[in-house]
Amino acid sequence: MSLLDDLNPAQKEAVLTTEGPLLVFAGAGSGKTRVLTYRIAYLIKEKGIPPSRIFAVTFTNKAAEEMRERVERLLGRSARGIWISTFHSACARILRHHIEQLGYQRNFVIYDEEDQERHLKTVMKELGLDFKMFHPKAMQSAIDQLKNEGMTPEQFQPSYYNIFQKRLAQVYQRYQEDLKRNNGVDFGDLLLLTTLLFKKFPEVLRTYQDLWHYVMVDEFQDTNLIQYQLLRQLVNTHENICVVGDDDQSIYRWRGAEVGNILNFERDFPETKVITLEQNYRSTKNILHAANSMVQRNRFRKEKVLWTENPEGERITFFVAKDEREEADFVIRKIKEYLSANPSSEPYREVAVFYRINAQSRALEEAFVKHHIPYTIVGGLKFYERREIKDILAYLKWVSNPSDSLSLRRIINVPSRGIGEKTLEKIESYSRERGLSLYEGMKACLAEDWLSPLAKEKIFGFLQMIEDFMKEVQSVPLTQLTMNILTQTKYLDRLKEEGTEEALSRLENIDELLSVMMEFEQEEEGGSLQSFLERVSLMTEVDLYENKENRVSLMTLHCAKGLEFPVVFMVGMEEGLLPHYRRGEEIEDLEEERRLCYVGLTRAKRKLYLSRAERRSTFGVGRANLPSRFLDELPLELIEVEEPSGEEEKDRGWVERMKETGEILEGEGISWHPDGFYPLKMGMKVRHPKFGEGRVRSVEGMDEEQKATILFSSVGPKRLKVKYANLEIIE
Repeated sequence: MSLLDDLNPAQKEAVLTTEGPLLVFAGAGSGKTRVLTYRIAYLIKEKGIPPSRIFAVTFTNKAAEEMRERVERLLGRSARGIWISTFHSACARILRHHIEQLGYQRNFVIYDEEDQERHLKTVMKELGLDFKMFHPKAMQSAIDQLKNEGMTPEQFQPSYYNIFQKRLAQVYQRYQEDLKRNNGVDFGDLLLLTTLLFKKFPEVLRTYQDLWHYVMVDEFQDTNLIQYQLLRQLVNTHENICVVGDDDQSIYRWRGAEVGNILNFERDFPETKVITLEQNYRSTKNILHAANSMVQRNRFRKEKVLWTENPEGERITFFVAKDEREEADFVIRKIKEYLSANPSSEPYREVAVFYRINAQSRALEEAFVKHHIPYTIVGGLKFYERREIKDILAYLKWVSNPSDSLSLRRIINVPSRGIGEKTLEKIESYSRERGLSLYEGMKACLAEDWLSPLAKEKIFGFLQMIEDFMKEVQSVPLTQLTMNILTQTKYLDRLKEEGTEEALSRLENIDELLSVMMEFEQEEEGGSLQSFLERVSLMTEVDLYENKENRVSLMTLHCAKGLEFPVVFMVGMEEGLLPHYRRGEEIEDLEEERRLCYVGLTRAKRKLYLSRAERRSTFGVGRANLPSRFLDELPLELIEVEEPSGEEEKDRGWVERMKETGEILEGEGISWHPDGFYPLKMGMKVRHPKFGEGRVRSVEGMDEEQKATILFSSVGPKRLKVKYANLEIIE
């Protein structure tokens, strides 16, 4: 059977277009992964291209592994040798071979977000910066953004009048110097250092240009500036680049993704051929109609209309709850109904609940526990972020890379071995003054007289134990090395002595880590410590998610991208949540929030539920919320309103009241204005007798206590009590 027999006409055209730049706009559920895998298979099987000449890049390790497995199913052993990986994994692999040319050692360690924040706090403390004035998270985000833009500390020019930027320049410079002294890199460095490597050493770039004659990129709408620069460097000589993505699913602008990369691709590559995949294989006609109607409101997008041969399906169910608890009860009730209708399958794993922020999961979790419904949280405290796992990985990182002072700092007293904080601070100061790593500084301090005999004894014993582990790295298997560390440091003994439930849980997590290591050694035929640490460092929350158990999946809308479920609940359809109040009223922010809502809608295969709460407690504060403006953008004929049942109906007859008073409006969409709300809505244009015209940024409270934050063009933001503001709605 020909490879092309399984493809529709648009997919087939994309597979057959092998030379020159190709841009594939792939709508949700339109088979983009199939196009990429079949295109790789076609190049190898039909055109005789060696697998090593092909480089395919995507955004999660899970997606890369799925793509690799699909290609191997099509081609078998002949598929071996293809580079299929994430941007970060590919750059880490390149740097392992060439980073010495940039002044690093090949055994560099990769710091995760928590490590990065700890390191930044140390740097800021040494520079005497006030954490309240210059928050470490803000610094971390700003440095990440600079790296996403390809900017080194030397290239960054702060504004003369901007005190934050001036301090940022100091912190960024010192942070990078410390990273290099520790022989460490963070996520942003993997991309930044690779682009610098290619610029400074053209012969290295030519090696990979000559190696990869065909470059393919999945989820191209999520690329940032530096990723795009990398791709331009790699394909500069041949321009055989195929990018696949959907501008309607670009939802990561807040972390540097630039939707303009896909929208401007034709400008940058004038010979580009454009193919649009619009046939959806996932959702019902009704769900697609609703999603199309909403996303078409965005101005900055490539025009496309998804269609499907799937059945029309059920209408979208919409529910207005009194509060978040009633909203959670509604979700539970509908899941139980689904369970009754599907008794012989595994119905729980077919259900997902999406929300905008993690804080919304609290009420849902309480309801799931109360009703004994199994669930899993995607993107909560990740396995590799648990304290005991971080401790063990810190030992392994330091054994692998003795220059890694951050890991040494973490484990020097874990378990407690009596090395005092003041002693450690002295050694750190000594090391910094002499440009030494903390490990080198410790060894030098043993020859000095200013350490007490007891401190010398403890440090000597600690270093002797660690150096024994270092000798084992090349000769002892990874799992055995880890067991030796756990035993000789008495880490396991201390947990067993505690005997608490928490300690037992931590022991179970360590057992799981050892199982992961054994699997890794089997997969990689031994597998080096460095390879294992690199794999763990590049894991994402989506990579760790496996929908194999019969559990309901709870996750944010950002985590939901790339997934699909027969039944989907989207809770919290309210102004301030979706769209989120922190995203502001700029058109780019609002359009990204609409795309996020679109992503949620198009995850559903058969049934979609939307809900909102009239009043919601967020971070301990109860406030009334207006309905999301995105509800108004859904066609009325596709919506059925769910009325309260049982105890909910006894509490209030709000649906009947709203119908009787005309508060359920007919027309283009649905507008909800429950009793007691002043008719202000986020985004409205208003006029104040003193401040002039402005836009409503947020609304909180009810009745006479209601307040609104309004951004006035003349005086900036003002928080006003609506009762006395004398506002006029003008738009």
